[in-house]
Amino acid sequence: MSTQSLPLRRDEAAARASLLKIEDYDVRLDLASSETTFGSVTTIRFTSRGGPTFLDLKPVSVENISLNGNPIDPVMLAQGRLPITTQEGPNKLVVEATMPFRNDGEGLHRSVDPADGRAYVYGMCFMDAAPTIFACFDQPDLKAPYTFHVTAPQDWTVIGNAPGLQTEPGVWEFERSQPLSTYFVTLVAGPWHMIHDEHDGIPLSLSSRQSIAADLDKDAEELFTLTKQCFDEFHRLFGIRYPFGNYHQAFVPEFNAGAMENPGCVTFRDPLVFTSRVTRGMRIQRATTVAHEMAHQWFGDLVTPQWWDDLWLNESFAEYMGNRVTAEVTEYADAWADMSYSRRQWGLTADQRGSTHSVAGNGAEDAVSALQNFDGISYSKGSAILRQLAASLGDDVFFAGAIDHFTKHRFGNATMHDLFGSWASAAAEAGIDFDLDTFTSQWLLTAGPDTLSWDPAKMVVNRTAPSLHPADRAHTFRAAILNGTRWTTEEITVTGDQTPLKVAANAVVLDPYDDTWASAIPDWETVQALKAALPEITDDGLRAGVWNNLRSAWFNAAVDSADVIDIAEASLPIEDVEDTPRRTMPWLFGSVVPLAPAGARERLHDAALRKLAEVAPGSELQLSAYRAAIRSARSEALLREWLATPPAGIETDLDLRWRILTKLAEIGSTTREELQAAYDAEPANDARIHHTAAQVSIPDAEAKAYGWSVFTGETDLPNYDILAAGRAFWSGPAELTAGYVERYFAELPATAEKRSGWSLAEAAEAFFPSGSVSEETLAAARAVIELDLDPGVRRRVSDAADNLQRQLAIKITYPV
Repeated sequence: MSTQSLPLRRDEAAARASLLKIEDYDVRLDLASSETTFGSVTTIRFTSRGGPTFLDLKPVSVENISLNGNPIDPVMLAQGRLPITTQEGPNKLVVEATMPFRNDGEGLHRSVDPADGRAYVYGMCFMDAAPTIFACFDQPDLKAPYTFHVTAPQDWTVIGNAPGLQTEPGVWEFERSQPLSTYFVTLVAGPWHMIHDEHDGIPLSLSSRQSIAADLDKDAEELFTLTKQCFDEFHRLFGIRYPFGNYHQAFVPEFNAGAMENPGCVTFRDPLVFTSRVTRGMRIQRATTVAHEMAHQWFGDLVTPQWWDDLWLNESFAEYMGNRVTAEVTEYADAWADMSYSRRQWGLTADQRGSTHSVAGNGAEDAVSALQNFDGISYSKGSAILRQLAASLGDDVFFAGAIDHFTKHRFGNATMHDLFGSWASAAAEAGIDFDLDTFTSQWLLTAGPDTLSWDPAKMVVNRTAPSLHPADRAHTFRAAILNGTRWTTEEITVTGDQTPLKVAANAVVLDPYDDTWASAIPDWETVQALKAALPEITDDGLRAGVWNNLRSAWFNAAVDSADVIDIAEASLPIEDVEDTPRRTMPWLFGSVVPLAPAGARERLHDAALRKLAEVAPGSELQLSAYRAAIRSARSEALLREWLATPPAGIETDLDLRWRILTKLAEIGSTTREELQAAYDAEPANDARIHHTAAQVSIPDAEAKAYGWSVFTGETDLPNYDILAAGRAFWSGPAELTAGYVERYFAELPATAEKRSGWSLAEAAEAFFPSGSVSEETLAAARAVIELDLDPGVRRRVSDAADNLQRQLAIKITYPV
């Protein structure tokens, strides 16, 4: 039986919502009978105006279906939809089916921990995965309470959206939940390590795999402290208590997103339980993620968008509130500067591509299309604009409007217009004259950022609106001005295409503190001055602003890669202490170095070694410099030396060991036997993912053939391993992988036969031949986009093609 489904159209959702009112779901799951499938019995009670509609269901098989006691032939199920004819008034639908355990991070995901062989499952119902767990009317505005009954292995603990108890060995009964949208429903089941606490009458708990229990124990105090501080602040700001009973935070394996805000049972990717040493940057990321998901308990969970086109508002609000609350009430007061490094360019680059879209008002016609606009614009840009709105309205009005919104639509659904109506009423009541309509039109309904640049000859700030999305936006921001060796800050309001800024300056950095939303491009004189000035800057926010200016300029072919390398060599940005994909160091090594003059990588390696020698042993800056030195190393002798005896202050934990081993693999200085022995010695989840990347990194035909089998789906691996293989695949000599460039475009469409959803799109992006910066590759990318691709794949390839086009512009503008 096919589990492929049609995307839900907006008009279909509106028709079904007008027909039905869901009274409740009763769901019985048997998780103990098989390692590949589970039994699912769903009883849905609903009222109807009477007439035809359809149920969403994506099973392995169907045993029985009845509507109001009358059997329905399962053969009627097609493309994930079961047509039914409802009667006017009360209806009862019962579906008994067998559902699939999945390994792609969606539906009910089952993972076996290589450390001890224990199995764990968790539910991820976002967008359209719920029907692979239970039968449902899968759209956000058909909320209903849920009651779960779960049979599980006797050594398992089961947690859900509502409190539950084990009534006999292996049998779990859960209380009736508050009304939930289908995409919030979850279960977390397995032999979890559990930790309990309580705050202000709210039961708190944490869970992780048993193999990382000691690491969760070490982090528990910090996690509970963050949670309690955030609850206190959200209660103070919103004046509405957390409404979902228990608050459980589950750290689960192979999770696609950073976290998911399921009411009462938030799921996080379990690398956020730190099994190796991490920097403050990663701790800030975890803290803001905790706060972000807590903000969702009000904005998203208590009040949910009526349709997916307002999903941006969920994420923009949670992004803004998560960062704000983290900075204001936790130990991470520097959260905004860190967010500038980790999130700013994600939004700005997305907003400048051909696929840009307005923050709001996208009018997505179906659920799949809506997901394609769920990106850095939804998070980073939306957050920046809400931050501007809060500053303009003032906290009293901003939160009065939010509280009115939560109160009017409690446990229901609402739209952007409902929220902005609440803000307009709050502003009017406070006597504040603020034109919300103009603000909305200029910032939320018009795509693309303005470009800001300073002309030192004319002493003006130029404002250029994107040609395809004209707007007349005012920008108020701080500019950092260098005069001699002294930096000062001046506030400026830009209201036209040219605004005077008459200053004596060696350098001018526009909007370093992210006061507005614009692509700020430094002038040539500023770029040259930064080579000497940047090493002396101690203001973290200003340093982040400098790098964002440089990254925006590079993205638009407005700065030479050689100049960027000069600046980085003078002051390697190890203060951006993490090296996850969106941050500065991966951008330098992965994007700038390949387009810079020969020797750039070696220069950055030497700079990393100098930093390593300068900074304090045991400090986070030492760890960051060490990682940069490993990443840029080409000497087997040095890597072997570090593997045996790391620098004083560094302990070679699992993460660092595998960084070195993967680098040895990449330069052809290790064997498969050595890699396997290292994995066998410590077979953890993280080690398995590193092992996959190292195997694919080896510069020989066998390694690349194996990596390619992962891309095509011939080798079936979990989602994290697929990404690791893709990111490692194109390393090594270009001639080794040259033949795969054409194969990527030829074989990409067929990958939809092996995987779906998030995992399908992520694999397409991870394996894209981004290092093949040529007109031929760009033409091939543009050609494949015209085929009948999965929408998620098309969007990822389209954005990758945009990147290629920009890299070609850099090669042409600044030849080496």
